[in-house]
Amino acid sequence: MATEEELFASVDALLEEEPQLPPPAERARLREAAGVTQARLASALRSTTQTVKNWENGRSEPKPPRLEAYRRLLDGWAAKYPAPGPAGPGPVPEAAPTAPPRAPAAPPFPTPAAYGPAAPGRPPAPEAPGAAPPGAAPPGLAPRVPSASGPQAPPARRTPQDPAAPPQSTRPGTRSMSEHDRRAPAQQPATRAMDPRFPHGPLAVLDGDGRAYGIDGLLLDCPAATVPALVEWTLRESGLGAPKLHRHGRDADPLLVLTAAAAVRLGLPERLEDRRGLRLPDDHPVIRQLGRAKWRLTQRGFGPWARIYRTARGRERQCVQLAVLPWDALDSRSWPGVADMSPPDIARVLGTYARRVTTPRGSTAVTGLELMTALRPPTRAVQDPATGQWMPGHHPGSLGSEPVDPAPPEATPEHPAAQGWTGGFLDEEAYQWVRPLDLLTGQEAALPHAVGLDLNTAFLAACARLTVGLSGPEHVHRPEFDRKVPGSWLVDLSHIELDPRLPSPFTPSGERPAGAAWYQTHTVAYAQELGYPVHPVEAYVRRETGAYLDPWHDRLKAAYLDTLADLGVTRELSDAEFLVAMERHKRTDPAMAAVLAAVKATVKGGVGKLRERPQGRHHKDGERWPALQRPTWRPDIRAAVISRARVNMHRKMLRTAEHTGLYPLAVLSDCVVYPSPGPGPLDFLPYSTSGKPIPGPFRLGPSPGLAKLEGVQPLSWAVDLMEQGYNPARHIRDGHDAVLDAGE
Repeated sequence: MATEEELFASVDALLEEEPQLPPPAERARLREAAGVTQARLASALRSTTQTVKNWENGRSEPKPPRLEAYRRLLDGWAAKYPAPGPAGPGPVPEAAPTAPPRAPAAPPFPTPAAYGPAAPGRPPAPEAPGAAPPGAAPPGLAPRVPSASGPQAPPARRTPQDPAAPPQSTRPGTRSMSEHDRRAPAQQPATRAMDPRFPHGPLAVLDGDGRAYGIDGLLLDCPAATVPALVEWTLRESGLGAPKLHRHGRDADPLLVLTAAAAVRLGLPERLEDRRGLRLPDDHPVIRQLGRAKWRLTQRGFGPWARIYRTARGRERQCVQLAVLPWDALDSRSWPGVADMSPPDIARVLGTYARRVTTPRGSTAVTGLELMTALRPPTRAVQDPATGQWMPGHHPGSLGSEPVDPAPPEATPEHPAAQGWTGGFLDEEAYQWVRPLDLLTGQEAALPHAVGLDLNTAFLAACARLTVGLSGPEHVHRPEFDRKVPGSWLVDLSHIELDPRLPSPFTPSGERPAGAAWYQTHTVAYAQELGYPVHPVEAYVRRETGAYLDPWHDRLKAAYLDTLADLGVTRELSDAEFLVAMERHKRTDPAMAAVLAAVKATVKGGVGKLRERPQGRHHKDGERWPALQRPTWRPDIRAAVISRARVNMHRKMLRTAEHTGLYPLAVLSDCVVYPSPGPGPLDFLPYSTSGKPIPGPFRLGPSPGLAKLEGVQPLSWAVDLMEQGYNPARHIRDGHDAVLDAGE
């Protein structure tokens, strides 16, 4: 029989196993009851806002000494704000329709035409305070006219899996999803601030039965049976849209995503016959319907991403974006598996992306480029002191509203500015380098493993606090190099001799330069950093500069980290825990994994669009192409991003060699392969005696610029590929035969 001491010890053990903190939802309730923001709480606990978010949604738990302080605070709040008692059964009362407070009117001003002769319009925000009479539609939207298909549906409700969802909508023609409708309910993203003009969020996914699935489990009845009727319903009744990201910008147009069944219901073909032009023929019945209803299309026509609008009237916008799923609107490389999901899950994926990045406006590349403009609008309202009239003026820090031609060495060979130019071109591209096999030592060849490291969103990390040129280029002869001036410099770096076991930081191929060549400022500055003098012969510099990409970087970085946190990968994890979390994060939640892939594709695509090449077979060198009409056609900014990313990679490889004596076998853009004594990065990355990563070399972690495991293969596998002339960094993730991908 157990003794008294043994029983007490057993009971004490049970007491110790009890939860030390209230459940995550209760933590959030107590903080909100006290009127304390997450940022203020994080400051008091000497932590970060993201960490507090993780505590309140159960992704992580605080550790001592913050655990004791946090528990003491929650105990104090619990005494002051006890939990309410259970509510009795009964129906949930529906609030009477009210109009939210109206924002003061902003000075009207025209914006550059974005689509055709005039920019599309949307109803403006209300201009005077006051409440709407009972039964009035929300501000900026016309009252709903009862459809002939049947009686009005009850108000929309949010699904129960989102405890912090916005208040129930009182718009007619909306309802909550039944369990059958939801089929695969998914965890909802963080709550957004409600804009009274767009109570139902930025987008909806339409099925073949007239149901429009929105964010947070919203379901709306859509009676439209034609595309013109759908556009009218979207603008007048749906409550869809999103507020502008910058005070001088414009609101995001509502997005309707059409499933295959919805496309057929609206009279669209299941498949586009024009696979090259990707647009409906001009004589298609849907195009004629839109013309009769006085709706217009952009120059791209009616394709997978169709934008339908009427000419703007002042500040009023009338524009709807459609995404047609059966026409491959969602590329599987950027949105893996999304097109095959159920409508509620598609709405969840796209809605999360819209909240964290922006409403999709086309491919992720197009969206990434338009996000730059949305965060740095080209114009702002300025008042003429003579007349008192408001007019568009230049917005400082932006690229302006007029395109700027590049310097000849910054242009592509087919650009008009490059015709007749024989002085060479800027070649700032990502690494594609394999170490010569004769430089592989016997000690390295004896190691058993090849381990690939991949830098998280390396191009995004390179955008942080990146100074770029905002004005046109200025030609200078015999300039004195200034690392603070963005530009292109003709300089000879061939005299610089570095360790041949590392790629040269000055060329994408990793080969030593052969003579004078054009380099972006960051490449030349790195030569100075390594201790070598530089003497440019000539340069094209830009005097007006700014951190144009900073807001773009900040928004995409937050989206990337928040989505990784949804998948269980946070900055609080140890390196070993991080590797485990990354190994399984894509299986945690396929929907959020798709959002993560889209965010990464937005970064790469947006940078690539800065130097979009001509499309089509009929283009001739010297002719201008449509992309050149954009102020964001800026190959010099793209070169600055890639140059900095490549220099950052070389700096990490150099510091890793200094601390470990290991040199890479191959590099491909942001992936580097090392010989390793063990099957993972922990076996060769340097750590201090206290177990902390050493600054300078590669470090593991989720933040942009830190590294993750890309793949592990036997070292013999990597050597075999190198002997055949292939790059192991391209194939280390899955280890398949490189011959199959020789055309990449």
